[in-house]
Amino acid sequence: MILNTELEYKGNLFPSKIISYHKNLDTLVFTAENGVVLHITIQRDSVLRFRYTTTGIFENDFSYAITKYASRGYNFLEVTEDNNHYIITTSKLICHVSKIDMRTALYDAKDNTLICEDELGFHWEESYEYGGDIVKMSKTAQAGESYYGLGDKPVDNNLKGKRFENWVTDSYAYGRDTDPIYKTIPFYTALHNKKSYGIFFDNTFRSFFDFCHERRNITSFWAQGGEMNYYFIYGPDMSEVVANYTDLTGKPHEMPALWALGYHQCKWSYYPESNVKEITAKFRELQIPCDAIYLDIDYMEGFRCFTWSKEYFPDPKRMVKELADDGFKTIVIIDPGIKIDMDYSVFKEGLEKDYFCKRADGPYMKGKVWPGECYFPDFTNPEVRDWWSNLFKELVEDIGVKGVWNDMNEPAVMDVPGKSFPDDVRHDYDGNHCSHRKAHNIYGMQMARATYQGLKKFSYPKRPFVITRAAYSGTQRYTSSWTGDNIATWDHLTIANLQAQRMCMSGFSFIGSDIGGFAEQPNGELYARWIQLGIFHPFCRTHSSGDHGDQEPWAFGTSITDVVRKFIELRYQLLPYLYTAFWRYAEEGIPILKSLVLYDQEDPHTHYRNDEFIFGEKILACPITGPNQKGRRMYFPRGNWYNLWTDEVVSGGQEAWVEADLDSMPIFIKEGALIPKYPIQQYVGEKTIDELTLDVYYKLGKETSAVYEDATDGYDYIKGRYSLRDFKLHGKDNELIIQQHKSGKYITTYKTFKLNLHGLPFKISKVEIDNVIIPFEEIKLNGDNTLVLTKEFTELHIMA
Repeated sequence: MILNTELEYKGNLFPSKIISYHKNLDTLVFTAENGVVLHITIQRDSVLRFRYTTTGIFENDFSYAITKYASRGYNFLEVTEDNNHYIITTSKLICHVSKIDMRTALYDAKDNTLICEDELGFHWEESYEYGGDIVKMSKTAQAGESYYGLGDKPVDNNLKGKRFENWVTDSYAYGRDTDPIYKTIPFYTALHNKKSYGIFFDNTFRSFFDFCHERRNITSFWAQGGEMNYYFIYGPDMSEVVANYTDLTGKPHEMPALWALGYHQCKWSYYPESNVKEITAKFRELQIPCDAIYLDIDYMEGFRCFTWSKEYFPDPKRMVKELADDGFKTIVIIDPGIKIDMDYSVFKEGLEKDYFCKRADGPYMKGKVWPGECYFPDFTNPEVRDWWSNLFKELVEDIGVKGVWNDMNEPAVMDVPGKSFPDDVRHDYDGNHCSHRKAHNIYGMQMARATYQGLKKFSYPKRPFVITRAAYSGTQRYTSSWTGDNIATWDHLTIANLQAQRMCMSGFSFIGSDIGGFAEQPNGELYARWIQLGIFHPFCRTHSSGDHGDQEPWAFGTSITDVVRKFIELRYQLLPYLYTAFWRYAEEGIPILKSLVLYDQEDPHTHYRNDEFIFGEKILACPITGPNQKGRRMYFPRGNWYNLWTDEVVSGGQEAWVEADLDSMPIFIKEGALIPKYPIQQYVGEKTIDELTLDVYYKLGKETSAVYEDATDGYDYIKGRYSLRDFKLHGKDNELIIQQHKSGKYITTYKTFKLNLHGLPFKISKVEIDNVIIPFEEIKLNGDNTLVLTKEFTELHIMA
C-alpha cells in the first residue's frame, strides 16, 4: 500500500564537489560527486563550449545551429590546479572551475581582468510534467555591463533591465516590446570596461533570457528542456564576438545575385496577370528602379502549394518570361501547410511516403491555414527535405521563377491556442526523435533549408534566392529574412530600424522590413521616410496586406513619388558598395549594418544609441522617424563625417542638429572613404557598366577602402573569378595619394574610374599616375574636381 501520494518537489538542484577530472583531446571532463558532468571544449583560443549533464550521460551531440565549416583549433592550452580551482589557460582566456561546486569564472589572458563569472552557475529543476530537466544558468552582471543582440526583438538596442522568451511565434501586427515574435536567436553580446564577450545558448526548447530584470545584478538564461549547452565567445572587440558567433553558426553559403540586393515590390496579392503587368509597366513608365515582383498566396489554385490558378495565371511560363524580358524576376510564396485533398499530387505523395508530422499516438498533425485543413511535412527528416527540394523543379526550372518566399513557417496554425502545433507532435530531428517542444524553434529554419536546397538545385548555374519569416541561429546560411507582419505607424518605422540592427549583430545581415508597414495604410510622408530607411537595409522590399489601400511608390502623389524614386536610385548607385559589404559579411562574418556600439564600443555615448547606424564600413545613416520633421538631432561617432548632400564636414563625438526635409535624410560619409557607384539602372543588368564612379572624401591622414565585384550571379567567383580592389588613401596638406591593389581573375566591363574629389583643401596643379605626370586633358580634369583615369593604376598622386 502506497501511503505517500505527494510528489517530492526538490526545487533547484546544484552540482556538488568535483571528484574527478581528465582531458580528452580538446575536451576537459569534470565529474561531480552527485553525477553531474561538465565538458569544457576548447573550440578556439577565444571560444569555449560548456556542456552539462545531470545524469552522467550526454545525449547525442547534434545541432542544427553549428555549421560543419566552423573554425576549430587553438594555439595554446594548459590545465593547472590550485587548492580551490582547476585553471584552464588558452592564449586569449583563463577559465577557473571551482572544485567545490563547478562554478566558472573567465578572465582575459593578457591582463587577468575578470570578464564573466557564474553567480549560482549551472543549476536545474526536474521536470515532472515532461521528464528531463529545466536547465538554468545565472551569471553576475559586472559594473556598468550592457547587453545586445538576441535577434528579432522589437525593443531598444540595449537589453539591460529586460526579460525575453524565445519561442518562434506568428505575431501579426506585433507592437513595440511584443515578445516572442518570429525568430529565435539565443545569442547575446555583453560589454563592460571596454571589453566584449558573447554567449550562445544552443538549446532549441522554449528558452528565456533575463538581463538584470528580476535581480538587479544577475543575468540568467534557462530552457524548459534539453541540455545546458552554451558557447562563450570572447572579443574583446564586439565586432570580433559577432564575427566569431557568425563563423560558429555559419556565414551565407554563397553571395546573393546582385539583383537580389535591388528594390523589390510585393503585396497580398497581385493578381490576375493583368494586374501584375500593370504594376510592372508602371515602374518602367515612371522610371522607378525595381528588380523583383512578388506573387502572394492568390497565385495558387485554392492556396495549394506548387500549383497555379488557371483563372488568374493561365500561362505562368509565358508571363514569367515576359516579366524577365522587362527586367523583373518573379518571386513566389510557398507555405508549409499542404491541403488535405486526394486529388492533389503533393498531398497524395506526402501521404503515401509518410512525410507528414504526426501526433504522439499516431494521428496526423492536422491544422487550419489558408487552404483549409492541412497536413505539414516534417522538415526535420532529411528524406522529407530532399522530397521538398525536388518539388521546386517545375516552378524554378520549367516556369522560370527566380526566388521563393517561405511564410507561415513558425509553423503558424489558425484558430488554435498558441497559434502553432501542440507539444506532443513528433519529429524525426535528423534521427534524434523528439517532440515539438524541441523541434518548434527550428521548424521554419529546416523548411527554409529544404527550399534553399531546391532553389540551389534548379536555379543552377545561377545563385538561389530564398526568404523566410521564421528562423533559428544558423538560418543565415541558407536564406534572407524580413521582420514579419508590422504596422504602418511611425513607431513601427523606429522598430524596423532597431530590428534590422539587432538581426545584423546577431549574425543575420540579409534582413529588411515590410517597407510602409504590412497592416493598415501609411500616408505619403511615412512611406517616403520608410523608403529612406529601407534602402539601407540589405533586403529592400515594400509589402502590404493590400486590404487597406495601395502601397506602390506612386500611390501617394507626384511629390512623394519623386522622393521615393530619388532614394531607390541612390540604392542602385550604391549597389557595388553594398555588394562589397555583403562580400565582407560572407567572408568574415562582419555585419552589413552596425549599431554605433558595434562600430565604436569604447565611446560610452554609443551604448544606448538606437537610431544611427553604419551601413557597410563608411556610411553613417540616421532615419527621420516622426511626422512633420524638417531635421533631427543625431549623434556622430568619433572621426570626421561629410554630409552626403552638402559636403559639409561634421566632427564626431558629439550630438548635432541635421537639416533633412522630406526629400532628404541624414546621410554622412566617413572622411577618407572611397565610395563606389554604378550609374542608375532600372534593374540590375539593364546597362553595361562602362565606368565606375569613385566618390573620394579627402582626409588628412590614412584610410582604406575596398570594392568587390564579380559576374553578379553564378559561381565563377568561388574559382577566383572576382575582382577585389583595395584602396589606400593618404591625405597630406598639399597632396592626396591613392594606392590600388587588385586581386582576383575577374575582368570588369569598365576600363576607367571617374573620381569625384570631395573636400580637397587645395587647387590641383599636378597629377601623377604611376610616376608619370599626366596632362589634365588626358584625365578630363575640370573645375569641379572630377577626373577620369584607367582602372589599372597602382598609385595616384594629386598635388597642389
